[in-house]
Amino acid sequence: MKKLLLICSLFLSTSAFAGGVMQFTEDGFKQLQQENAAILVDVYATWCPTCRKQGKVIKEYFKQNPDSELTVLKVDYDKQKEWVKYFKAFRQSTLIRYQGEKEIGRSIAETNERKLFNLFSMKAPSTTSK
Repeated sequence: MKKLLLICSLFLSTSAFAGGVMQFTEDGFKQLQQENAAILVDVYATWCPTCRKQGKVIKEYFKQNPDSELTVLKVDYDKQKEWVKYFKAFRQSTLIRYQGEKEIGRSIAETNERKLFNLFSMKAPSTTSK
């Protein structure tokens, strides 16, 4: 019964935040990857001025694109070191764009709105077999 409740709560929490911003969890990340969701991993630090600027750009992106299906998962640079290492984020203010399980873009310390909007709206390259 506990396992069923955990699965239901994970499903509800990731679905409820699809197209928004949430704190990174391994289960949430894996769930979104399985759904082939548009994911932005935001490796941030509370003390980082560049991260604050990026946060404002992310808010503006959702303001201008309210129907976006992008889910932002925030990884705390100081408290989630195992995930910082996993994502090879050698510094805070690293943004990594995934489509499902595939990394399709990465940006470090970028605050230019146009460039970041391009990263956020990236599409995975189509794979065609001949």
